[in-house]
Amino acid sequence: MNARQANPWAALSALCLGFFMILLDTTIVSTAIPAMLRELGAGLNAIVWVISVYLLTYAVPMLFASRLGDRFGPKRVYLAGLVVFTLASLWCGLSGSVEMLIAARAVQGLGAALMTPQTLAFISHLFPPSKRGPAMGLWSGVAGIAAIVGPLLGGVLVDHLGWEWIFFVNLPVGVVAIALALLKVPDWQPKHSHSFDVPGILLSGAGLFCIVYGVQNGQHYDWGRVFGPVTVLEIIGFGVALLIAFVVWQRYNRKEPLLPLSVFGNRNFSAGTLTSVTVGFAMTGMFLPLVIYIQAVLGESPTMSGLLFAPMSLLAGMIGPFVGRASDKVNGKILLIIGLSALAAGMVLVALLARADANAWALTPALLVAGAGIGFIFAPMGNLAMSSVEPRLIGTASGIFNTARQVGGVLGSAAVGVLLQARISASIADEAATAANALPEQYRAPFAEGIAKAAESTGEFGSSGPATMPGLPSGVAEQAQRLALEAIHNGLTDAARVTLLLPAAVLLLGVLAALTMRRPVPRAHHTPAPEPAPSAA
Repeated sequence: MNARQANPWAALSALCLGFFMILLDTTIVSTAIPAMLRELGAGLNAIVWVISVYLLTYAVPMLFASRLGDRFGPKRVYLAGLVVFTLASLWCGLSGSVEMLIAARAVQGLGAALMTPQTLAFISHLFPPSKRGPAMGLWSGVAGIAAIVGPLLGGVLVDHLGWEWIFFVNLPVGVVAIALALLKVPDWQPKHSHSFDVPGILLSGAGLFCIVYGVQNGQHYDWGRVFGPVTVLEIIGFGVALLIAFVVWQRYNRKEPLLPLSVFGNRNFSAGTLTSVTVGFAMTGMFLPLVIYIQAVLGESPTMSGLLFAPMSLLAGMIGPFVGRASDKVNGKILLIIGLSALAAGMVLVALLARADANAWALTPALLVAGAGIGFIFAPMGNLAMSSVEPRLIGTASGIFNTARQVGGVLGSAAVGVLLQARISASIADEAATAANALPEQYRAPFAEGIAKAAESTGEFGSSGPATMPGLPSGVAEQAQRLALEAIHNGLTDAARVTLLLPAAVLLLGVLAALTMRRPVPRAHHTPAPEPAPSAA
């Protein structure tokens, strides 16, 4: 299809269907975590890797993928990614072990990385600056709904069909998305000849992997040796060194760096990119402790735990388009700060309301505050970051901006996962020691040690509690079982509450970054549709 004949809204809608699917898979796994723990016989750390590896392989190749779009055409690269993503979803659903599932999720992330930069680049190509606000509103509404509706859809599928169907559901959606992209999206050909920064790709990928691997597995290895003399902290330090080497290489690479540092000379883009990292961190990190708390402590089903997020999802989706339009008329910085603050406040309120004996629906007001925040974030954040970028840097900036959010998601998944595991072990051990005081003295130490050991190994995420200690008199056995269940529920609640404060605190860094942003000055002209705006060399 010729760009002149393309209906920009039809094209954007087709692209948003694929964009919705790949963002859905960043959160849909969360609701299935307890089911995966049981059915795959895996520990919490392994299941967190199912989330993290997707985000990692999504984030690392994204800058490279934006260059592929410049060279071969965004439509073609988008379609290639969509095919890879759809086939990898089938592989995920057919996986019989957690190791196989992690491998399939890694391939799925690669498909997502090929797709995402093309969607934002198409917005800049199809719409003039004066009309990008509504387009960004649609894009942000899709992003907000997908990020929140994942747990709801995941819960229904897990309850009625099994965890595998959170991946099988992508197959019909992927087929429809491929057909619509073929029919509605113009074959825009920037045809920029690029040299690909292979050293930059290797340095950034290896550095980020080492940091995520070290952080996420720190609790598993007790922050000590991983293999031979190599420790967790040394792996993290090596990852930091590789990322520093990556930045130095980008500074001195005279051909075509993967991350042109000149783009960060734009204050709005730099601040918007940092804000995007904090948003990715928070929105990925908030679901893991919430789902563990709602299902394991409050005893809600996956469907019910998903339904608890539905009002938040609906509110975010309703607000997003209106905020997108408003961001063209008022200072988007104010809207963005409101959104970041509300999302952080919502998480803090959830932490304050969480109790082992609470009613799950009592969390709804706090979740609605968080949902309103999400609705206020995406459109002004994207608009402020991208509107003042020079046209020749649009392609590169799009890749960096999307990568930043995914890098934040990777770091959020790893950091929240390790903090949650550490707090589960510590909190359950403390609660078990307190609960043991209610038992006869000769049973106290074995009781506390048994509960603490179970928490350190795999965690207790069911509602039935651990097995009763052998050899106990019947009356004492019943009391021990009840005390053990109370200790586990109280410990998991405390762990979830403390863990939720981490993404809330990170969002405050996003607020500080947003405060430095300026209201962009609209450009006087826009490159006509038949003449695609060139991107960075």
